Amino acid sequence: MRIMITTIFDYPHTGGLSTHVATLKAGLEERGHEVDVVSFSDLPKVKRDMSRAPSFLINKLSQGKGILVGHKLRQEFMADLIQQKAREKAYDIINAQDVYASLASFPCKLPVVSTVHGYLAYEAISRGAVKPESSEAKKMQALEKQVYKTTRRAITVDQRIKDYIRDLAGVEGERIYNFINVDQFQPQVDRRAELRAQYAFNEDDVLLFIPRRMTRKNGVIFPAKALPLIREKYPNTRLVYAGSGEEEQHIKDIAREHGVEDHVHLLGNIPHDVMKDYYAMSNMTLIPSIHSEGVEEATSISALEGMGAGVPVVASAVGGLKEIIIPEKTGMLVEEQSPEAIRDAVVHIIENPERGEAMAHQARELIEENYSHHAAAEKFEAIYKDALTNF
Repeated sequence: MRIMITTIFDYPHTGGLSTHVATLKAGLEERGHEVDVVSFSDLPKVKRDMSRAPSFLINKLSQGKGILVGHKLRQEFMADLIQQKAREKAYDIINAQDVYASLASFPCKLPVVSTVHGYLAYEAISRGAVKPESSEAKKMQALEKQVYKTTRRAITVDQRIKDYIRDLAGVEGERIYNFINVDQFQPQVDRRAELRAQYAFNEDDVLLFIPRRMTRKNGVIFPAKALPLIREKYPNTRLVYAGSGEEEQHIKDIAREHGVEDHVHLLGNIPHDVMKDYYAMSNMTLIPSIHSEGVEEATSISALEGMGAGVPVVASAVGGLKEIIIPEKTGMLVEEQSPEAIRDAVVHIIENPERGEAMAHQARELIEENYSHHAAAEKFEAIYKDALTNF
C-alpha cells in the first residue's frame, strides 16, 4: 500500500505524536508499505507564518478565538497540499493524526482513517488556550464529533479515548495502544558509567529522568517539589528534564525556592536519538502525570520508552498509565500530585536495587510482547485493508 500520514503540526518535533508517526512509519515500511508524512512543516514558510500570526494576535483580544482561526487556516492550507500530493502519487489511504488533519484530508476523496491521540477541546482548556464552557470549546468539541462520524475508521491509543468518542459521537473506535521501536529502545544499563562520563554526570549520582513536555497535565512540577525530600536522604539526586513548555519557569522557581537549582537540569527539546542515552544513564524514569480539566495521560510513549530501555518507571496512577504498568511488577504507580509519594517510590527503588532490576526486566518483556512497533504496524495494516475493502 501507499499510505499518506497527515498532521497539521510540525513533523518531526519533540512530542508523543511525532514519535508515534515516526515509529508507525518505520513499522509499516518494514512490512513493505510506502509511507509519506505530509505535515505543517511541508507548507511554504509564508503560509506557515500566515497561520501563526492571526492566532497570536486574535488570541490577545479574545482568548480562544485565535486558536480556532489559526487551526482553520492550517486546515485549509493543508487541504490544498494534501490534494497536491495525491495528484503527484497514487496513494491508497490517508491516516490523519489529529482533528484538523482529518478535516483537511476528507476533500481528497481517498479513504481516511483517523488516529485519536487525545481530546482536542479538553486539552486546549487544560493548557489555558480556551476557556471552559466557552463557544470556542464547544466549537472544538463539535469538530471532534464531526470527524469521528465522518472518518472511515477511528483508532484510539487507549481505552478511555475509545470510550470518549463512543459517548461523544456514537462511534466505536479501534483501540491500539501506543508503541515504541523496540529495536531502538533497548536496555543499555551496561553503558551507564560511559554515558555519564560523556554527559558530565558523576557515577554515584542518582539521576531521575523526566522526558516530558512541560505542560500542566504532565505534572512536571511535582518531581521538583519531591527533590528536596529525596535529597534529605540521598543528596546526590538530580532531576533531568527533556522537553519544553509553559511550566518550565514554574520548575525553575520551585528549584530556586528550595535551593536545588544545581540539581535540576533542563535540557529543553533534544533529538530522539539522544533520548536513548538519557534513559540508559538514569536510575529511573518519572512520569508524574495528573488529571487536568478532564484530560488524563494516555498510554504514554515516554513511559513505554523507559520500560523498553530497561530502567524502572515510576508513574502516576492515572489514565492509560494504569493500563500499561502492573504495580510492583513492571513499574511503580503512585498517587498523583504527591511529592511524598514520588519520594517514597524513588527511595524504595534506590534501597532495593534488585526489585528495580526485576521490574525493569519484566517491563522489557511486556514491551516486546505487547507494545512493539512490529505488532502495531500489523494492526494498523489490517485496519487500512478493512477501510479499503469497505470504501
